[in-house]
Amino acid sequence: MGLIVTGGASLQCSFGMAPSVLMVLPANKVMVSQFVATIMDNKPFVNIMPFGMCTTPSNPTVAAATAAALGVLTPMPCVPVTVAPWVPGYPTVLVGVFPVLTDSSILMCMWGGVIKVNFAAQVKAQV
Repeated sequence: MGLIVTGGASLQCSFGMAPSVLMVLPANKVMVSQFVATIMDNKPFVNIMPFGMCTTPSNPTVAAATAAALGVLTPMPCVPVTVAPWVPGYPTVLVGVFPVLTDSSILMCMWGGVIKVNFAAQVKAQV
């Protein structure tokens, strides 16, 4: 199914202009090379850091800036809004009660972006 994702993994949003890093808190106390991520590591500004500038017109700040620029797309700072867990995870490998996050999982941003794992940060264990 893929590599297990840990803290420090590189993430990319389809509407972001820069990569970001996944932050995994030590709440579950499961480590390999870093703390192991679960599908619930989806909180903006706790687990999911901004992706530089956002380019989607469905983001209200981008829409307002674009309107002010007379329709010229104007990127604005990224503020990720992720309300659902990562999908699909790996349902047979649990950390606590939640499936671990794999490098094939995706996370949807409320503004329409798809967040993917570029680099899992864990290269020794596979599931």
